[in-house]
Amino acid sequence: MSTENQPETTPVTAPALTPAPAPAPKAKPNVPMQAITHAMKKHEALIYSAAGLAALAVLLVAFNFLAGRTAVRADFTQGKLYTLSEGTRKALARLDAPVKVRLYISQGDAAMPVQLKTFAKNVEDLLREFKAVAGSNLVIEKFNPKPDSDEEDAAQLDGVEPQTLTTGVQFYLGLSISKLDRKQAISALSAQRERLLEYDLIRAIMRVAVVEKPVLGVMSALPVMGAPFNPMARQNVQPTEAWALASELKRDFDVKTLGLDVASIDPAIKTVLLIQPRDISERAEYALDQFVLRGGKLIAFVDPHMYFDQQPNPMMPMASGQAGQSSLPRLFKAWGVGMEPGKVLADINYASGSGQRTTPTVLTLNRKAFNRDDVALGQIDTLLLAFAGVFDIKPAEGLKVSDLIRSSSNTMMIDGIVASLSGDTAMKGFVPLNQSLPLAVRLTGKFKTAFAEGQPADPAAGGTAKPAAAADVKPVAAAQLKESAAENSVVLVADADMLADGAAVEVQNVFGQRVVVPSNGNLAFAQGLVEQAAAGDDLSSLRTRQSIFRPLTVVREMEADAQKQYFSKIKSLEDDLVATQEKMQALQKQSGAQKSAQILTPAQQAEVERFKKRTLDTRRELKELRKNLRQDAEALQFWTKVANIAVVPLLVALFGIGVALLRQRRAGATRLQGAGARGQP
Repeated sequence: MSTENQPETTPVTAPALTPAPAPAPKAKPNVPMQAITHAMKKHEALIYSAAGLAALAVLLVAFNFLAGRTAVRADFTQGKLYTLSEGTRKALARLDAPVKVRLYISQGDAAMPVQLKTFAKNVEDLLREFKAVAGSNLVIEKFNPKPDSDEEDAAQLDGVEPQTLTTGVQFYLGLSISKLDRKQAISALSAQRERLLEYDLIRAIMRVAVVEKPVLGVMSALPVMGAPFNPMARQNVQPTEAWALASELKRDFDVKTLGLDVASIDPAIKTVLLIQPRDISERAEYALDQFVLRGGKLIAFVDPHMYFDQQPNPMMPMASGQAGQSSLPRLFKAWGVGMEPGKVLADINYASGSGQRTTPTVLTLNRKAFNRDDVALGQIDTLLLAFAGVFDIKPAEGLKVSDLIRSSSNTMMIDGIVASLSGDTAMKGFVPLNQSLPLAVRLTGKFKTAFAEGQPADPAAGGTAKPAAAADVKPVAAAQLKESAAENSVVLVADADMLADGAAVEVQNVFGQRVVVPSNGNLAFAQGLVEQAAAGDDLSSLRTRQSIFRPLTVVREMEADAQKQYFSKIKSLEDDLVATQEKMQALQKQSGAQKSAQILTPAQQAEVERFKKRTLDTRRELKELRKNLRQDAEALQFWTKVANIAVVPLLVALFGIGVALLRQRRAGATRLQGAGARGQP
């Protein structure tokens, strides 16, 4: 077939199996949505800031809730007023059964002064700290003993007595501590004993927690516990009363008497009070040595010249007695303690008496002489030491020494023979050492034995061991201790006269009753030392708490400085007056007798006018000085109050502002980064 006459055709290409997608049509802008987005971007920082503040508020509420249920405290006070001593914590942790504390505090605006309310709040806070440590073993109950109420009756049954204000209003501030059938009451808590508040409370708790009274050993060459009638004795034929100290100790301790030749000390005795160990045997020193090494507490009052221990003079039997001397030669040597026999301390600053009765060897010590951080001296105001010695201590290896009582620097050591002299005779030849000397010390650390060669022989057996019959065989004694296993403490006092009734108390006869009245803090000091030691290491290390009321020391220093300026100006004025009078007398002599003494010369009149002007100027300066002092003191007190009241809130506010600004900057930086990623300006 011919194809010439057929039309010409174009070949057709088959379509692709996956055609290319057509471009999407451009959507029309949604005007309302764009406005919303723009508004959100505009107020994004505000929205985020509000959400952050709300979240912060929720976190603060949650934190306060959790903090209220969890006792977490930080004590930034200078004296650590709200921090329990380690000894208190250990004592509370050892409670093995519940101890109940019934606290009686009168409530109401007129119940007690503001200072006592603050003190009562401190008592509550301290008991809460006790509770946090003791847990369920300390139960605290608080009562408001209103007049004629059941709570008032309960307070009186518990031994808590009302206190009376000068206005006649009565209030209660005391507590009762009990465990089973044992009870201890502090009838009236006193703000004056605030420094010892922690010690008083924990001591009362420990007294009811311990089933039996602690056993105290008393060793002395004197009849401290009293002496019965002894017709065979050449001295002390008549019976003697027990010392007031012994009567006080018997109330709180099971007191056992130890002889000065004792071979060993009963393990039940944990504390020994040693008073004037005159002529103590080596065997007794060895017993004390082993007692200390096994952890026993020793309190020793030794004396180089004890007035109340008069001993007969063997060379002159008819003469008056001489003062006794005591020491612990072997133990002192091992501990590095020295005390010169027959030498007593004369201290002009603490001398007793006045005028021709001034006696520098009878010391009336005040708070400046005491270690106020020690519990035994925390509330002592005065001590009387008669013919005391001093210690020269170079502590042995492993021991540390801390002073309890020190003399002033205006002191001198004199012979005991002239110790009782007074007045000018006692002051004659006085040359001060310009050095403060220790009168009472505490040795702490690991003690080593003073008897390295072993136990000394028994003098009654002729220096040899006594052979024992078969029926007399006793258990073998414990092996000698060479060193204490743990740290221990020993208290040494260089005076024993202070414990005798003649120096410590006044005995009065009131309606046929013997009434003992302390005349100083001597008995309180001895009792405090014994209580510390009997309570163990926990309370022995207990420190006194500082008072919450702190004086404005800077203001006091300013006032003292101003007083110096004030008195110096007055002194200058007085000197000027004397000089003026002398000039006037000289001018009067120069004027001659022809003129009356009642008529002043022009020179005298000029001198009087000058003095009057000087007086007015000085008074004006004194007035300006007092004014400036008052202004400076008021300004300092004002800024102190501002610092205490406003600084902390101001710091919190500044911290909050800083956090808000930081969050705003971060939000702005995040927003700029997002805009840059989208390519927007």
